Amino acid sequence: MANSPHILQPASVQRVMFKVLVALLPGIVAYAWFFGAAILLQLALASVTALAAEALLLKLRNKPVLLFLTDGSALVTAWLVALAFPPIAPWWLTVCGVLTAIVVAKHLYGGLGQNPFNPAMVAFCTMIVAFPQLMSQWPQVEAGNFTAQFNAIFGSLLGLERQVDAMVMATPLDALRAVLHNPEQQATIASIAANHPAFGLLGGRGWEWVAAGYLLGGLWLIQQRIITWHIPVAFIATLAIIAAVFNLFNPEQFASAHFHLLTGGAMLGAFFIATDPVSGSTTPLGKLIFAAGAALLTLVIRYFGAYPDGIAFGILLMNLVVPLIDMNTQPRVFGHKSPRGADTRPVSPDGKDKP
Repeated sequence: MANSPHILQPASVQRVMFKVLVALLPGIVAYAWFFGAAILLQLALASVTALAAEALLLKLRNKPVLLFLTDGSALVTAWLVALAFPPIAPWWLTVCGVLTAIVVAKHLYGGLGQNPFNPAMVAFCTMIVAFPQLMSQWPQVEAGNFTAQFNAIFGSLLGLERQVDAMVMATPLDALRAVLHNPEQQATIASIAANHPAFGLLGGRGWEWVAAGYLLGGLWLIQQRIITWHIPVAFIATLAIIAAVFNLFNPEQFASAHFHLLTGGAMLGAFFIATDPVSGSTTPLGKLIFAAGAALLTLVIRYFGAYPDGIAFGILLMNLVVPLIDMNTQPRVFGHKSPRGADTRPVSPDGKDKP
């Protein structure tokens, strides 16, 4: 039995969201260090857009604006959208993404606690389908030219021509997909990693440290009991095991497990996106199934799909089956033999319960 005191501090929405924002900071610092300060501009732009859209929708729905505006949920969504989008995406793309997340994926379903799909991932999938080229423009590592990045984001707003060719580089996942899916190029994982500047020692160059920052923040969230271990562990373990099996089977065509974990949005997805308490599974066993399914779909899309990273699509597809998962993984209620606490006592022919 646990020692006293047994009274825990109540977890308000504002407190939970604030800690999620704090947990994102190590990854953001690494992001800005390796890829430039453009990500800070995107975070600011996304935050302002989210708060404005949230206030307007609350006003239209006759909800208390100040109460819901200060709970932090809109800011968390905005930050996740900004971190999922390319940091040099044009300003209007970020604004459209945030509006999609707040207006369509959140408020049209009833607001906080009612959305069946993760709002940030709805925004990402909508924009990458609508604007695939713009959503594939990622800056080079150590591309610290702030003026060039600022012009790439706000150039169209200022009447300037948007020039990004000199600072854009394919991500490691993009490079693998482009080369390995091209039968005319006889390339292997080792040859691509040796000749492409986006590859680092264990994963994508710079992405290794960004992933480490998200991992650090995610572990702190578990320690603070903001999230449980089930989804991150199941997601990371499933991703690592399947990637390791494919790599063992054909190391020339399938990257290693640590590459998949330290490249792209694996750590961000495992600790900050898949753990969404509204759109994700809520039962202990359901969380394991939900995360494992999302990781499996992520690798299927990474290996065989048209998009370099499948985390957003994997999580949204698993959001569809969350009600089914939770319905069939409810733990047994104390004092009942049925998993969901149903009354399983025998019934007499006259409809009355037998003693």
